[in-house]
Amino acid sequence: MADIESTGPGLGHREISFTRTDQGRYAARNARGGELAFGSGDDTDFTPVELLLVAIAGCSAVDVDLITGKRADPTRFEVTATGTKVRDEQGNRLQDITISFTVEFPEGEAGDRAREMLPRAIEMSHDRLCTVSRTVQIGTPVTMRDTSPGVG
Repeated sequence: MADIESTGPGLGHREISFTRTDQGRYAARNARGGELAFGSGDDTDFTPVELLLVAIAGCSAVDVDLITGKRADPTRFEVTATGTKVRDEQGNRLQDITISFTVEFPEGEAGDRAREMLPRAIEMSHDRLCTVSRTVQIGTPVTMRDTSPGVG
């Protein structure tokens, strides 16, 4: 399949960039003009590890919300992501990542259909829909390279 340029939810190339704004602080930007501050954890900004948890939970939350929302709008929709940062022979990493959904729907037939669909929607997101968690679970290689201009 050909690489399709994309800045939205479809298939294709994705790109973000960020710049250093201060020691341990950065501003990330996407192609649509969105901006997000993050840092090393010395202030209230999210750390990259926390953003990974946000990305996994957020990706699945969007899936689950879109699937169940076709049946009924939730009256409560909360998601928690947890993980344990460890250092071992493989280096620093997260393990025991868990995404927990607390979702409630209104009484009635539409709410009943949404409640019935909720476990399946979570399973579908985990097993095939959520690009972020699928990428982590499959273990996609990451390439890092220096593109700095050469000296002299």
